Amino acid sequence: MVFQLTYRRPAYVNCPVSATWSTEEKVKSLDGSIKSGSTGMSNGIPDALSFDRIISGGTCPPCTIRDFMNYLIYREHSAENLQFFLWYRDYCKRFAEVPASERVLAPEWTSAQAAAAEAELAQLQTKGMKNLSPETTAIFKGTDFAPKSNNMTRTDTPPLTPNTINGDYFSARNSQAGGSQADAGLLGGKDYTQTAAKAFEGAGLKLQPFTVQPFRQEVDRVIATYLNERGPRELNISARERAAALHALARTTHPSAFQAIAATIECSLRYQAHPNFIRWVIYNGNHARVVFARGLGLGGILLGFIAAVLITLSHAGRGWRALAAIGWFIGVSTLFAAWKGLCVVLHGMHHRHLRPWELFAEDEEASAEYELGKESFDSGMSNSYEDQPWVIRYEKRNIVRKVFDREVWIQEPALRQIQDTIFLQAAGVALVASLVLSAIFVALPKGKLF
Repeated sequence: MVFQLTYRRPAYVNCPVSATWSTEEKVKSLDGSIKSGSTGMSNGIPDALSFDRIISGGTCPPCTIRDFMNYLIYREHSAENLQFFLWYRDYCKRFAEVPASERVLAPEWTSAQAAAAEAELAQLQTKGMKNLSPETTAIFKGTDFAPKSNNMTRTDTPPLTPNTINGDYFSARNSQAGGSQADAGLLGGKDYTQTAAKAFEGAGLKLQPFTVQPFRQEVDRVIATYLNERGPRELNISARERAAALHALARTTHPSAFQAIAATIECSLRYQAHPNFIRWVIYNGNHARVVFARGLGLGGILLGFIAAVLITLSHAGRGWRALAAIGWFIGVSTLFAAWKGLCVVLHGMHHRHLRPWELFAEDEEASAEYELGKESFDSGMSNSYEDQPWVIRYEKRNIVRKVFDREVWIQEPALRQIQDTIFLQAAGVALVASLVLSAIFVALPKGKLF
């Protein structure tokens, strides 16, 4: 079973349309996506590979949530988005299970309070700008000392894979529900109060958060990890969103305090990271294998032309010229499939190459490091991977070994259907091209040169 022959794989998304949406528009769009439970085929993603299906664990390798996380770590370098999203979803569930007597200490952050905080931020910004003379402002314009605007969207992204690790901020996984007991289990011997206090101070807040609120210590760790500037997993959000979230978190630990940031992150995952992941996972070969397949395709096309020209210039009958169609068919189909990221040889067995970070998992020493890296779901460590053993080992691998790397069977049926569809498209294009070229050469007169 295949999809329609007019199927097109997801287009690469460089910047999602949701980047210009307001918080209300983002929440409304997300609610619609969750209620429908489907992303449809309009963007080239079948329902079986939808974002919600992957997150819920309803897919098979190489389309699982673990594969999605690895893609964000090693390819897109934005794993902090998925890590924060998973934490926030779990945090909402655990907060709802807190006894009402403790939950009342952290009231919901309403839209009216959010609007008041926005006005306060604008006032602070205006006040800060007024403290500088026009001459000073002109001198500092365009430098690091220029006045910062809270409503300006960030254009500088955090380090993709920093070389230093700022510490294990989540040394123990939070699997308990409740107030102080859960907080004590999450602390792990680390104190993030000072880091969170500096973040609050940077947002212009002087009041101290209420420490008796449920999960306050956990929220402090989240601030130190995801909201603090140059934190180990700093989220790529606007300065205005960061300041607004810190204003809310200074007053409550209710999940609604994270709503604006959570909506931005989820929109980025749904409308950018997820389509790009599906587009990437369609590739069944590594870069060396795909380039090799493209070379074979071009070679087959060239051999077809050479055979057609030689037969045309000879005394052989016109019918013999049609033999060149074999080379054209093989070459065009191979080239078209490789252009879509498929190696037809691997596809014939429904195999794929192992990813570079998967290749050395069987090695006991490298496996330990690999498993450690996969703890990115719960750890507060940086997403840096340059020091992992497989990086150097894969760089030293010669090109021939990369072309013929180890393979594994593709378990996800929906992904196999997409690849089957692309293969049929390649065969159809190759058939039309070979017939047209054969008709052209058959119509030519004999050369009778030999």
